[in-house]
Amino acid sequence: MKHLLLAFSFFTAIVVQAQRPLTTAPSGGNKKASVSERIGITDVTIHYDRPGVKGREGKIWGQLVPAGYTDQFFGNTKEAPWRAGANESTTIEFSTDVKIEGQALSAGKYGFFIAYGANECTLIFSKDATSWGSFYYDPKYDVLRVKVKPATLTNSVEWLKYEFTNQTETAATVNLVWEKLNIPFKVEIDLLKTQVESFRRELRTDMGFFWLGWQTAAQWCADHNTNLEEALRWADTSVNPNVLGDRNFVTLSTKAAVLNKLGRNAEAAAVMKEAVPLGNMNQIHQYGRSLLTMKYNKQALEVFQINYEKNPNQFTTLMGLTRGYSGVGDYKKALEYAEKALPLAPNPLNKTSVEKIIGMLKEGKDVN
Repeated sequence: MKHLLLAFSFFTAIVVQAQRPLTTAPSGGNKKASVSERIGITDVTIHYDRPGVKGREGKIWGQLVPAGYTDQFFGNTKEAPWRAGANESTTIEFSTDVKIEGQALSAGKYGFFIAYGANECTLIFSKDATSWGSFYYDPKYDVLRVKVKPATLTNSVEWLKYEFTNQTETAATVNLVWEKLNIPFKVEIDLLKTQVESFRRELRTDMGFFWLGWQTAAQWCADHNTNLEEALRWADTSVNPNVLGDRNFVTLSTKAAVLNKLGRNAEAAAVMKEAVPLGNMNQIHQYGRSLLTMKYNKQALEVFQINYEKNPNQFTTLMGLTRGYSGVGDYKKALEYAEKALPLAPNPLNKTSVEKIIGMLKEGKDVN
């Protein structure tokens, strides 16, 4: 009897398992799709089903997609917006806090609905991201509503799609495009805030057990002239061998960069005096070039001279002295090193550049 019960249980499990539907294409010939874009460090991801026009030109907006809110005769709502796609609810997810058309929206996954209007559409972001379509839409779950103006398209788009345009480091426009209509909305992020918060989180993980993480965070803040006091603490950590730091050219030059942004230039210069001898040829050369850009020509020449002493008769260091002497107005000396560099040019592009520099120096012109 025991064996019969076990066999029956096994058979029942097989029958129940067999009730699962096979994988098939979405109903009505619609297409499942997703699209994602990163804005700064914020991921925006949309999951949706794509209906087709299928010969219904002129009958989509205001008809197939009704205006405003309607009774769909199913579910628990008499005033349902459009599901912003087909079949299941359209969802949109933000990995950090964002702004939609200038209004704040917290990180998270939302059901996305639209109350269509010929002149104005209401976009709805709902905490309910799991219900099927908009049959169970309930305004009590609305987190944000914004109004946008739809735009007419010249050419018809057969399959509904979402796409990102007007991308910048801090914003992008999301466009719902179907038939001859585009419903756009702008997504913005606070890059400085989100990036610094991300650094703080990550530096509390295993990424904080090596100097590179602290240096990277400090350098980013220096480059963006933000959060400088905390950036200096991060830079100090990156150079402190007692807390997994390392005093190398990269960490020291980053600390100097933060000090410069804080206006502590004398301290920055002292740090760079320690850093320069630790750098490789290209690192020192680029530091010298940066000094020239800041019009610290005398200091730049000193750096190029140190680099040449460490790496004599190299194309890079010869060109460094060329630029260094040109920066302080000694064109004769600059010409001498440029002519030595010419036969060492690594490719035709560099050779052409050096030939142009030689011509400028012969005319008594600064090459920087």
